[in-house]
This record gives sequence, C-alpha cells and structure tokens, in this order.
Amino acid sequence: MTDQSRGGNGITENEKSIDRREQIIGVAIQLFATNGYHKTKISDIVREAGMAQGTFYWYFKSKESIALEIIQSGQAQILEVVSQGYRISSATVADAVASSEKLFEDLFSFSKDNRYLMELMIKGIDSEESIKHLIFETRIKIEEAFKNNVKRAMDLGILPERDPSIQAALLMSLMEGMLARWLFGPVTYESAVKEQSVNDLAKELVKFEFFGLLG
Repeated sequence: MTDQSRGGNGITENEKSIDRREQIIGVAIQLFATNGYHKTKISDIVREAGMAQGTFYWYFKSKESIALEIIQSGQAQILEVVSQGYRISSATVADAVASSEKLFEDLFSFSKDNRYLMELMIKGIDSEESIKHLIFETRIKIEEAFKNNVKRAMDLGILPERDPSIQAALLMSLMEGMLARWLFGPVTYESAVKEQSVNDLAKELVKFEFFGLLG
C-alpha cells in the first residue's frame, strides 16, 4: 500500500470504510435493542450515525441483512468464549471450579462490553422470522457448548455421571437469568445483583453450579 492511499491523518480509505461500517452496526444494535426492530427505520440508523441514507446501502442490502449479520457475529463471539471452557485433560474439582469461573468472567465481561447485543440475544426482538430463528439457533448452540463442556468433565471423572442435557439447560437458565437481572433488571431495591462485579458474579454462579444451595 502506498503513502498516497493514506489521508493526512495516516488513515487509509479502506480503514475509513471499515470504521463507517462498524459505526453503522453499533448504532443499529443500540436502536434495535432500545426501540425494537420494527420501530427502527434505516433513516433512524443513518441519522444517528450522521450519514446519508445511501451510505447504509453501500454496506448493507436491507435492515434485515444488518440484523442477521449482528446476530451471526455475536453468535460466533459468544461461542468462542464458551468453548474455551472445554477441558482437554483431567483435573481436580478445584481446577474445574477455577476454569468455570474464568469462563463466566470472560462471558460476563463480554456481555458488559456488548450490552445491547446481549439484550437482543436474551430478550429477543419482534422481528423477521429469519432473525428470530437465528437468535433461537444461537441460544441452542450456546447450550450445546455448555453440554459439551459438562459431558467432557463427566468423561474425565471431574463431575458425576448425570444427564448432560439437563445440566446444560440448568446452567443456561442460570446464566441467562443472572445476566438479565445484572444488565437489565428489574431488581428489587434491596437486591445487590446489579452492584456485583464481573468476578464476584462469576464466583457466585460457579459456586451454585458446583455446590448448589449448600455451597
């Protein structure tokens, strides 16, 4: 790439294009989460992004196409975080607890940094069937990743033999419930959930995951 392709601030046209595209995506996620899919118009997205409407169509075919890309990208990122909990070798229960804490710390950190994306994933949106289906598929794949982690821990003798599908469903429900209350509420005035740090929340969830109410 030659210096002539760079602007005065050292940013290439390609980098500017990527920035504009990411800006449109960021605005769309926020508007879909706060206003709803059907109530959000392309004109709303470009106005909030400070761009002409033609700029939107340079990067995306339609409102549905940008929503699908948002969910597909989010799915890949979340699955990457959850899949890191897959164990390769045997370990003690204490090691498994520490690994699970790290997994949920990463997941909660990602959720905090991508609040609007997680709101779409957890709460869902009234949208086209293709988008609803992709959100549903994402949640199924996350639960499947939890199931693989649990089954692997059972195979290695870290966890007792139980139905991994049930364990994964319980874990998924626990995770979604805590995330929803932590990020979006509502919580009662005496609840301390929203004040929990990422680390504290992960520790409490994993303590319940391994030891239940007796933990």
